[in-house]
Amino acid sequence: MADLMEKIVSLCKRRGFIFPSSEIYGGIGGFWDFGPLGAELKNNIKAWWWKTMVWERSEVYGLDSTIIHHPKVWQASGHTVSFTDSLRECKSCHQRFRTDKISDDKCPECGGKLTEVKQFNLMFETWVGSAKETANKAYLRPETCQGIFINFVNILNTVQPKLPFGIAQIGKGFRNEVTLGNFIFRDREFEMMELEYFVKPGEDEKWFDYWLKDRMKWYWDLGINRKNLRFFEHPKESLAHYSKRTVDIEYKFPFGWAELEGIANRTDFDLKNQAKFSGKDLSFQDEDGKKFYPYVIEPSVGVERIILALILEAYHEEKDKNSVRTILSLNPKVSPIKIAIFPLLANKPELVKVARQVFDKLRPAFYAAWDDRGNIGKRYYAQDEIGTPWCVTIDYQTLKDETVTVRDRDTMKQERLGIDKLKDFFQNELEK
Repeated sequence: MADLMEKIVSLCKRRGFIFPSSEIYGGIGGFWDFGPLGAELKNNIKAWWWKTMVWERSEVYGLDSTIIHHPKVWQASGHTVSFTDSLRECKSCHQRFRTDKISDDKCPECGGKLTEVKQFNLMFETWVGSAKETANKAYLRPETCQGIFINFVNILNTVQPKLPFGIAQIGKGFRNEVTLGNFIFRDREFEMMELEYFVKPGEDEKWFDYWLKDRMKWYWDLGINRKNLRFFEHPKESLAHYSKRTVDIEYKFPFGWAELEGIANRTDFDLKNQAKFSGKDLSFQDEDGKKFYPYVIEPSVGVERIILALILEAYHEEKDKNSVRTILSLNPKVSPIKIAIFPLLANKPELVKVARQVFDKLRPAFYAAWDDRGNIGKRYYAQDEIGTPWCVTIDYQTLKDETVTVRDRDTMKQERLGIDKLKDFFQNELEK
């Protein structure tokens, strides 16, 4: 399984999915840059989440709040006090370790003596204004949901929603993690997709169960095998200070079962506390004039974890007569490149000309790639490795009857279609 992770990391860098950030300077732990293919994959996942969570739901509204909020936001949420990790530092090499990752008083790296346990706040500090003064201290947000709670009244005033309703947001989060590892699973800068779903108190358990089922189905539709997903119920003693109940959707990574997405019943904690610290009325008034604080069900997931799970799920190898074919069987809806266009021979102008015409015709509707390097077999295999669902080859028969060869990534089956039929064919395939 460790070998699989090594292959994934190598593939992601070699083919332009993910690069270590600041690599020319030796890198910086917990930060990653997404290359041409990675950026497309990331945007496709976010677009699918937004479509299913916002566009297809009449009661959910979108928001894009700032990364830096007023410092009191984090006092109200409890982050300045409770958002910490217990750590110990090596007195010799000065590396830091979470206490749950070490078993004795010796440094796991150099064998040196460790300090006593200290509490380390995971939020990144920054300063607002021209002077670095305590009064100007602020934080990069460790989660996106507080931006939703502090805009709660703005949403009420602008769209006049009825319960239940949701506010969705996709955005960057920052956590100064002590322990990193497992590629992009645990990062210091990451992107979150969160929904805060506001419901009447007393109906929270019903809606919690609804979102458990809905979010699990979303991963099935994405193409993740059911046997690699499970629910994990957090015991009461380990719940966050705001949570009445939290259940994780876990994925079976090569390094073990781990959280993919968390669904939490945050009760009315956040709205009450933000109201208390701000002095503003953040309650909801129903049709009878009764005012109260709604309960909140929160499905929350990191985009990078979905990417890692998807690539692991889609990666497989098949042996043929001469080599090993690597396939990334991504759901076509999220595949970075939808279609690759090939002239059979790059040195034949008549084939190249028609191939360019096909490319120009498809490119506005689909993210397509042009490839005329090497022999056709190697081009097919190169596209299989990056998850391209279909390859279109323009050959000599095309010049006779205006048909092309369409090859399927997973089955390698080939069929001939008319050039005028291609757009409808691919649109229908992507809508399945």
